This record gives sequence, structure tokens and C-alpha cells, in this order.
Amino acid sequence: MTKIITNIQQLVNLRTESQPLRGSQLADLPCLQNAYLVLEGEEIAGYGEMKDLHGTKTVFGNEVIDAKGATVLPAWCDSHTHIVFAASREAEFVDKIKGLSYAEIANRGGGILNSAAKLNATNEDALFASAWKRLEELSRLGTGAVEIKSGYGLSVEGELKMLRVIRRLKEKSNLSIKSTFLGAHAYPLQYREHHDGYIDSIINEMLPVIGREALADYIDVFCETGFFSPEEMEKVCRAGMQWGLKPKLHVNQLNSIGGIEKGIDLGALTMDHLETVTEEDIEMLAGVKPTFSGNLWKGISTLLPSAAFFLRMPLQPARRLIDSGAAVALASDYNPGSSPSGNMNLVVALSCIQMRMLPQEAINAATLNGAYAMGLGNELGSISIGKKANLIFTKPIPSLAYFPYSFGSNLIDRVMIRGEWIS
Repeated sequence: MTKIITNIQQLVNLRTESQPLRGSQLADLPCLQNAYLVLEGEEIAGYGEMKDLHGTKTVFGNEVIDAKGATVLPAWCDSHTHIVFAASREAEFVDKIKGLSYAEIANRGGGILNSAAKLNATNEDALFASAWKRLEELSRLGTGAVEIKSGYGLSVEGELKMLRVIRRLKEKSNLSIKSTFLGAHAYPLQYREHHDGYIDSIINEMLPVIGREALADYIDVFCETGFFSPEEMEKVCRAGMQWGLKPKLHVNQLNSIGGIEKGIDLGALTMDHLETVTEEDIEMLAGVKPTFSGNLWKGISTLLPSAAFFLRMPLQPARRLIDSGAAVALASDYNPGSSPSGNMNLVVALSCIQMRMLPQEAINAATLNGAYAMGLGNELGSISIGKKANLIFTKPIPSLAYFPYSFGSNLIDRVMIRGEWIS
């Protein structure tokens, strides 16, 4: 049945054509006041001003939904999460308050290794059940698409178990989900002095199964001092590319060690984190014009402000990146150690308050660019005819800027995924 949504105060992010937005384009957020929206099944079929609705459209026999002055915008596209995990890590949260660094906690067997030990001791059904609850919570907060990484297995069995959980989430959920293989997240203790042994396991034991069973869409590597070098990242990524996995990379979270340059050479879809960047790094990121290759746009800089916030690190230089001409996306980095929240409303607010992004820039980065950052830009991220009807309906708000301004209030009234309300 056709759904006609009426009395929309403001319909946000209308696009007839779209591609990743870079630099000053991010501030362009087309909106329509006093609007209606037409849905056919799962898809957006039309829109216009309310004054034109009754003259050209019939509502007879269709479902009419009164938005009652809501602002309607595309659902958030969260392109970087780790929501499949076995247990929280609040003890490490207290350690951080006491002054221990991320690296010090990792060296004591905490951090990623802590999550890996707990995950390997947890069965697949329990992992699925806990991840499903997180996914439902995210959808109620307005997220309609999510990328989910493995990386807490750090063993053949553990990594495959995580990816099979993600596949089950894809099959059950109406959210659009992309899967990323992050076996190169850290070195297990037995391989700490024998990096080649673990890389060999990734390439010759994990990737063939992942490729044959189509368990992942992308491949990722944590390129960082004490983890994977740029050269090791390249070796893992090129092996994954042989199985059709495009790179989406962790780079420059703690140090600038050449990950960005190597990521550009690899044609990475995205380079994520970027808390620690030099002027040369910014120039390189700004110089990567997003290009269409293999049905994907590549060259997007994904910022994860809630991770920097939680770790008390300087936030990413979003203003410098945008002003330099980079294509910026926003994501939550939802994970148990450094960003235990998938609330994209908070991510958008932090981006405005702490990274000096305009509300229009932050919304574009969390919707349209976020969709492109997981290869879904042709399906999601804007109000466009033919795209999926993944929509956020706000409570009445005086302006769009009020959304990130009033960061402590829940301003979401209802969420629609593929044309259907979620409970």
C-alpha cells in the first residue's frame, strides 16, 4: 500500500543525484518546509509541498500518516562499529580514570585481548542474542544502517564465529548491515613476537573460509604502533582483496606512522579514526577525491568523535579536514573498550560542539557520507526517489540546529525502517 506522510515541518536532505560530499559541499543540506512524503513499499516514491498535495494527489485508498509537525530526515548510517562482543569492560574504564593509557592497558592483557578471551569463551548463540539487543537499541536511536566488524576472535574459530553472528544479524534484521573482517585487530599473545605466524593464519586459514562462505564485505587492519605496521597492513589487505574484500582501515588513532599514505595506495574505501594527523596527513586526505571504482566510492575520511571523547584524546580536526576539501563521514565506533555507545545523536552533537562542524555538515556526514562509507550510497542516506524509506521523525523542534544543540534530550519520536515503524 502507498503511504502518504503529511504535515512534515521540515523534510531534510533531499537529493535527485548524489555522491560523497567533500569540503564545502558538506554544508549544503537541501530541505523542504511544510512538506509531504510518498512511500511505495520499502522505497521513497515522491515528495513535495503540502499546498500541492491535494491538487495533484489523491489520498483515497492509501494510508495517510500525519507527521504533526515533525522534522523528517534520513536514518543515521553508522559505518564503523564493533557491536558483536561478549562482555563490557567497565573495569578498564576505571583504570583509565586512574591514569592508565590505552597502550598500558593493552600491554597488561587488557583492551582487545581482554575482549578476545571473553569472546572465545562465549558460544555463537549467546553472542548473537547480545548483539541483537544492541542492534535493536541502535535502531530505536535512529540508526538504519550499520557496519559491523569482527576482530575480537583473534583466532580462526573466533573470527569465523563473529562473522557468522554478523551474517545471522543480516538475515534477521531489517537494518542494512555490512560485515568487515578485522582479524588484524591485534596480535594474540602467542604471536606477539612472531607476527608472520599470525598474518599467515589470517591469509591462509581465515580468508579462504571467509571468501568461500561470503562472510564479509570488507577487510580492515588496525594500523598502529604496537599493532600492525603499514607494511603488514598492506600484506593483509592485498590478500583480502584477492577474495574481493575492499579495505576499510583503522589509521592514525594514536600515532601517525604512514597508515594514511598506505591506505591511499590501497584504494581504501575509508580511512577511519584520524585523531592524530599531521598537516601532511591532512593534505593527503584532502587530495583524495572520492572516485567510483568497482561499484564503490573510495577515499572517505571517517571520524569517530565518541571514541576520542571516551579516551579523553584530542578530537579529530574535522574543521581543518573539511576546510581542506576532504570527504568526511561520522560513525560511532561502538565497542566495549573505547566507545561503549552507538548513539549517533550524541556523535552528531559532539561533532558540532567539540569539532566545530555545522549542523548541516554533521547531518550530511552521518547520513549520506555515512552511507557511501559502507557502500550503500545508492540505497540510503538521503531523501531520494528509489532509496529505502529509512526515516527519523523528530519531536517538534524549532530548527534543525536545535537537534545537536539540545544534546541531552531525546528528540526522536519515531523511526521507520524500510517503510515500517519499529517498536
